[in-house]
Amino acid sequence: MSTIKTQDGTQLYYKDWGSGKPVLFSHGWPLDADMWDNQLNFLAERGWRAIAFDRRGFGRSDQPWVGHDYDTFASDINDLITALDLQDVTLVGFSMGGGDVTRYIGRYGSDRVAGLVLLGAVTPIFGKTDDHPQGVEHSVFAGIQSGLLADRPQFLHDFWTPFYGLNAGQTVSEGILTQSSSIALLASLKGTLDCVTAFAETDFRPDVAKVDVPTLVIHGSNDQIVPFEATGKLSAEMIAGAELKIYDNAPHGFAVTHQDQLNNDLLAFLESH
Repeated sequence: MSTIKTQDGTQLYYKDWGSGKPVLFSHGWPLDADMWDNQLNFLAERGWRAIAFDRRGFGRSDQPWVGHDYDTFASDINDLITALDLQDVTLVGFSMGGGDVTRYIGRYGSDRVAGLVLLGAVTPIFGKTDDHPQGVEHSVFAGIQSGLLADRPQFLHDFWTPFYGLNAGQTVSEGILTQSSSIALLASLKGTLDCVTAFAETDFRPDVAKVDVPTLVIHGSNDQIVPFEATGKLSAEMIAGAELKIYDNAPHGFAVTHQDQLNNDLLAFLESH
């Protein structure tokens, strides 16, 4: 397997397909790099170098007891970019992955970065705070953690309904649902729980303020997991010159339900800068 060791000795798995200008994908919770296979294949076939990694604690990467926080996630991305010596890389982050690619720019700058894509991302801030009253109530995150601790397989089985918008007119195959749970159950329970705390409590507004590269924000108008009005809408407003695409009635998991639309939008953005 293709792996690197991070600064604290954690082994990260990654896949690296194709050749050309690099595009680095950061996955959402509670998935791994396999969620990107269609996008990676699509771009690699069209002359791009498509790279995706399993976040620490998930997929084929190590399962450390600590380090499930955004400073560490950004450090891991920096270690991967450095190890592969990526230049002019476009960073693509979905859901919680939008946080770590944005934190990477916030901490390490954009010298190596050609562009940023935020897909249904938790930026600029996800949880409710005094100065972000439209954020998600923290009782929701506590409920997620309780559900995981009580019966993780059943919690995940039920989670895909709002994730893919199955209760709002979307359809995905039984195969997709099975694969989604299979991927999620590979992750460490500790990492899965800790990441909920991380994306619920991390404020990315200082990081978003430092974004100085061409940026594409895509969000589903019917995202029941990461509400557009509290996240993507604000990111697009905060980042100078950001392009915003709203997928009509799309759920959080639009990389599956709107696969072709996303692939074409990614390619058009990559070719434009």
